[in-house]
Amino acid sequence: MAIILGIESSCDETSASICKDGEILSNIIANQTVHQKYGGVVPELASRAHQQNIIPVVQEAFAAAKISKKDVSAVAFTRGPGLLGSLLVGTSFSKAFALANGIPLVEVNHMQAHILAHFIKQPKPTFPFLCLTVSGGHTQIVLVKDYFDMEIVGQTTDDAAGEAFDKTAKILNLPYPGGPLIDKYAREGNPLAYSFPEPQIPGLDFSFSGLKTAILYFIRDNKKLDENFVESNLADICASVQHRIVTILLAKVKRASKQYNIKDIAIAGGVSANSGLRNTLHQAAEQYGWNVFIPDFEYCTDNAAMIAIAGYYKYLAKDFAGQDIAPLARMSF
Repeated sequence: MAIILGIESSCDETSASICKDGEILSNIIANQTVHQKYGGVVPELASRAHQQNIIPVVQEAFAAAKISKKDVSAVAFTRGPGLLGSLLVGTSFSKAFALANGIPLVEVNHMQAHILAHFIKQPKPTFPFLCLTVSGGHTQIVLVKDYFDMEIVGQTTDDAAGEAFDKTAKILNLPYPGGPLIDKYAREGNPLAYSFPEPQIPGLDFSFSGLKTAILYFIRDNKKLDENFVESNLADICASVQHRIVTILLAKVKRASKQYNIKDIAIAGGVSANSGLRNTLHQAAEQYGWNVFIPDFEYCTDNAAMIAIAGYYKYLAKDFAGQDIAPLARMSF
């Protein structure tokens, strides 16, 4: 029997999870509201909040799972990528917990964990499959050959898709976090009301910086003509922006599917919670004969369940870390 305590602290969510033989027994997440008035995550405030939250979150995870700390086989933690101060809190706690209880320590790559979230519940993809990983900091197409044999075959050359959502929300004066609000308003709007450019990037790579600039100029120019333009057309603007971001993502996934002759398509990361992306992928599945895999909402955004499941597979492989390990703000596959 293997019981894994998972710890996630890469950005502004403090999370703890208990995994028993591949089954998630608890997944507790503490969100940080302190950043809302600043319109984005403040790293120093995030790390301080993690220090306040981590003990109560872990205690709640044990209580929900009805597991004692003496039963834990190993502790898995997010080593990176992420905010260094935030990562340091989770890493320090995990090292101390492992040392105090005489159990192994397992380091986890945050982006790999997003992909491995697909193995929390059925249906699970079979290897090899393609995973579109989209978040505030990353946009990647990953060829997943095995649990820890992954190859990035396409990625953004500048900004991430999640950043495009968040920056658009800021331009529209929507409160932080703005990405989910764009999704909410987009459901009431016409996705074809306004046309935004699609970047012509060769291969499987992405670019969103030009789109962000186009949206900024579009809003600026129309507000000169009508100062209430955004308020009067908010739903249509959100729907049109979301439509363009989703079509950019889908076009590259279609190309990757054809290039690698793979029809098992998964999505992961915070933006995978976007309803427009989810609906479009389901439609594409019917059109192209894909098998589409989308995690439950609670496993899309940053959470410790994905760290625990990744840690579980590493534990089975006896892939352990030493007490001299340090967090990494940047971390590749």
